[in-house]
Amino acid sequence: MAYEVVIGVEVHAQLRTQSKLFCACGTTFGLTANSQTCPVCLGMPGTLPVINEKAVEMAVRAGLALNSTIGVHNRFARKNYFYPDLPKGYQISQYEAPICEHGWIDITVAGSRKRVRVRRAHLEEDAGKNLHEAGSGMSLVDLNRAGTPLLEIVTEPDLSSSAEVVAYLKALRELLMYLDVCDGNMEEGSFRCEPNLSLRPMGQTAFGTKVELKNINSFKFVKDAVDYEIKRQTKVLNEGGKIHQETRLWNLDRGETAVMRSKEEAHDYRYFPDPDLVPLEISAEWVEQLRQGLPELASTKQQRFITEYDVPEYDAGILTSSKALSMYFEACVRLYPHPKTVSNWVMGELLRELNNSGTEADASPVTPERLVDLLTLVDQGVISLKVAREIFPDVYTSGKTPAQIVQEKGLTQVSDEGALAGIIDEVLKQNPAQVAQFKDGKQQVLGFLVGQVMKASGGKANPGKVNDLLKKTLG
Repeated sequence: MAYEVVIGVEVHAQLRTQSKLFCACGTTFGLTANSQTCPVCLGMPGTLPVINEKAVEMAVRAGLALNSTIGVHNRFARKNYFYPDLPKGYQISQYEAPICEHGWIDITVAGSRKRVRVRRAHLEEDAGKNLHEAGSGMSLVDLNRAGTPLLEIVTEPDLSSSAEVVAYLKALRELLMYLDVCDGNMEEGSFRCEPNLSLRPMGQTAFGTKVELKNINSFKFVKDAVDYEIKRQTKVLNEGGKIHQETRLWNLDRGETAVMRSKEEAHDYRYFPDPDLVPLEISAEWVEQLRQGLPELASTKQQRFITEYDVPEYDAGILTSSKALSMYFEACVRLYPHPKTVSNWVMGELLRELNNSGTEADASPVTPERLVDLLTLVDQGVISLKVAREIFPDVYTSGKTPAQIVQEKGLTQVSDEGALAGIIDEVLKQNPAQVAQFKDGKQQVLGFLVGQVMKASGGKANPGKVNDLLKKTLG
């Protein structure tokens, strides 16, 4: 039987505040266990939470960028469940009155655009982290993360493939990073995604039984987990089995999903309004002020790059794939007004080195000024384009200027006609057959002779000069 895949996605994005959602403890990642805690986030009796205004602001900005309706009347709820990393026995979240509703974001998959509806985005505090020590038989709890502000973003079930899920996650992560409300670090848990997937027979309107996927910290693993789960559920249904509503973990080592627990429904959490937090009122004036302060987002920037810099749509898409990369590109163009040349170098040599070293563009050892210095050496005829590409990795890793590397390696391009004439004469003597062919009208032989001169000069000859002098010499 043929099945339709139905997927919705929940994302927990950690907001880039300096303190937690309801107390003044810090949110720095990787510090000593339980060093960023206080009676409030430890859930001590008699303590009272106080809302972090900056977190509310970031949530509103994200909601506006997601084309959402911002809730004027907000209230927080207690989501009740018992787990060792939840010191209060409940999690402060939002239920009936989320801060953002009815938004959308556009994605592109295989050249086709699709609109993904965002059902809601709401504020909630994070839980702690359980640490299981292998061999000791002990489990420890680190509550540094307890109380960290999260924005949970929930889509409608509008996605139908792993490719669409990955495209949505990339677009959402990019948007949040452009807004500077989330650092997007999946390995550290700042951007956590949980696809909810079900299958139904083609033509059926009722949804199938939903399975939630957890423990996925890269886009590749998201794709692998969703593809595996589609195959697993298809096999179960085709064999007459039943899909159970459950949460499954992605097992990287085995390349498969495994049952974690049965999936809870909303009523299982016994939501009720938090009596310690008064309703939150957000004024229309403040929302409009935040709307006016939104930065230029990737989709708008991409169209501007196409129009303003006359670069292809493909280039513009890559150059705006991160805020840091787009800023790097524009900084280069301000110094060297040849956008397509800059685009080629940024997308080629620079991105290769950044990806290899796991570095963002704003931390690149090759600054925009240094890249422009290298391109200027090519324009001035000091080095060839080939040499520039060859030395770029040295410029990236050594900390030296392009001019220093060129001088140290003796790579200065030979443009002196007297020096080139001697090399050309020797090449022509060694290749009489090709000389005769050229004189008989076989013009393509010129390229071979240019290559021989470049080889004889160790790649230092100015190719343009060589081409001109060969033509002059051969008549």
